[in-house]
This record gives sequence, C-alpha cells and structure tokens, in this order.
Amino acid sequence: MNTLHIAITADNLIQMLSLGFFGFVLSMLITPLYTTNAYKYQWWKRQRTDAWSGGKAAVYQKLHAAKHARNIPTMAGLIFVSAITIVTLFGNLSRGQTWLPLAGLVGAGLLGVADDIMNIRSTGGVAGMSARLKFGLHSLLVLAGGWWFYAKLGVHSIYLPGVGDWHIGVFIIALFWLVVVSTAISVNFSDGLDGLAGGLLTSSFMAYAIIAVVEQKFALAGFCLTVLGTLLSYTWFNIYPARFFMGDVGAFALGTALGIIAVQTDTVYVLPIIGAVYVVETGSVIINRLSRKLRHGKKVFLSSPIHHHFEAIGWPETKVTMRFWILGQVASVLGLIVFLMGRQG
Repeated sequence: MNTLHIAITADNLIQMLSLGFFGFVLSMLITPLYTTNAYKYQWWKRQRTDAWSGGKAAVYQKLHAAKHARNIPTMAGLIFVSAITIVTLFGNLSRGQTWLPLAGLVGAGLLGVADDIMNIRSTGGVAGMSARLKFGLHSLLVLAGGWWFYAKLGVHSIYLPGVGDWHIGVFIIALFWLVVVSTAISVNFSDGLDGLAGGLLTSSFMAYAIIAVVEQKFALAGFCLTVLGTLLSYTWFNIYPARFFMGDVGAFALGTALGIIAVQTDTVYVLPIIGAVYVVETGSVIINRLSRKLRHGKKVFLSSPIHHHFEAIGWPETKVTMRFWILGQVASVLGLIVFLMGRQG
C-alpha cells in the first residue's frame, strides 16, 4: 500500500495558525478605517449596464436595482490586501514561497484599484476600465511573474499524475500566464452576490493551505491561512445584506494569488476541481455570449454568470450564495482527494 508521510512540528502549526489569526485581527482593525473613508468620500459601486455575455444587462439591473439604490461602497478589497501584505512582510516573507504570490496580490490589487476608481468616478462615461486595457495590463504583470518563476526560481517542468514531471522549459511562462489570468477572471465573475466570493475563496485557500502543508511548504501554507483569516473578517461584513463589496481590487488580487499558488504547488491539474464553481460561472458567461452571437440574441441562461440565473428563476440571494458555498466546499474536498491520490507513492 502506498503511504504519504507528512513531517510537521508543533512550532510549524503554531506559526501558520498564528498568521491566519493575525490576518483576521488586522483586517478587523483596518475595517473601520476603510468604512469611515468609503462612506465619507462616497465610494459607491456603479451599476453595470452591459451584460458580461454581451448586450444590455436588463435582468441583472432588475434584480439588483434596490441593492444599488442603497449606495454600497466598493474597494473593500483594500482591507484584506493591506492586511495580507503587512502580515506577510513582517512575519512570513520567503523568497522561494511567498514573494511571488504577494507580488501578484499587490500588483493585481493596484490594477483593481485603478479600475474601481474609474468605476466610482465613471471616468470617460464607462463604469470601469475597458476590458482590453485591463486584460493587457494584467497580462504584462502576470508574464513578469512567470519570468521570475522560470528564471529566478528555476522551475522548468510541471507535474502530471501518472506521468510525473513533464519538462516544458521556457513554456512554463506561457502556462503560468494562462493559469493565473484565467483564475483571476473566473474569480472576478464569481464576485456578484453578497458573501459569495468571500465564502468560495475561503474554501479554495483552505484547500491550498492543506496542499502546501503536504508539500512541506509551510511559508506558503501560512500565506494561504493569512488570506483565509482576512477573508473571514471580510465575509463577516459582506454577508447579506452586504455593508461593502470587495471590488476589483479584491477579486483580481485574490484570483491572481490563487492561480500563482496553484502553479507554485505544481497542482495545476487540481485547480479546476477545487475551483469548479469558478469554472461553471465562467462557462455560463461564455455559453451565453456564444448563444447570443450564434442564435440571433437568444440566451441559454436568463442572466450570467449563472448565480444571477438562479436569482432570475426565483431563488433568494442568500439561498444561491449558501448553496454555492456548499458546492465550493465539496469541490475543494474532491480536489484534495485527487491531489492526495496523485501524490501517493
């Protein structure tokens, strides 16, 4: 029988769990500073008028008109991006494990800040940065991270169950870009209901904390738990009815970090399982967009991403959110099972 041995000490566990605890506490302390400024300077999120799948977002606007009328501030991702950065810089900085996800988190967060500011001010008459510009800037950031991963960390191969290490050389940069960009976009799609993204990301980062522990990458596991702690703080205030939204600064930052961690742990094959809800959310947008183009404007789903479709057929927002949380938790467990089976021996 194949066995998997994990060597971990009490000191390792105390340090990792402490990072998560301090992340939670620091986020709680930063939250009043954010809310004071957010309400004072009216960082209200502007309601989008165009659907992700093309055309006008008529169904979405009808479903969320009352919510946007409440003037809920955005950019709350600043809270956990700041907390994660502080905790990591002062308690968990590792060149080989935490530099890259932290840089990705901060870089994507800054890009998200620019997008959110444009949304708040409706710069140029649009609610946010253009998709092409955002994609281009994010791609440049991720490619720089991919180069660091290849040239500085010396990673030239990926692991595939049943195959082993597959040497791909410089093409690891392209793989890095594909995984990280697609993960960031998918997480961004999933940030559409009160508490939804926070709950889903909590499960994902918990799963990757376990994966990092199994791989003896304790600094990376501590980073995942730091993110988890800050997300618990954020979700406390974001559950229905939300006091604020994370905005692109949060969704883009966490999606980027999650993708980087998947590549760093050499578990790209597991990410679509752990992130199954993100995959389905993105798939629903693609299906609706293709359907509009090929079927003369007809849609498969009443609204996309698919969480809005369930709202449109009559599910209360809280029911959609909590059922998606459960699906995310089940997917994370399944991903861990596949990971452990692939690493036996």
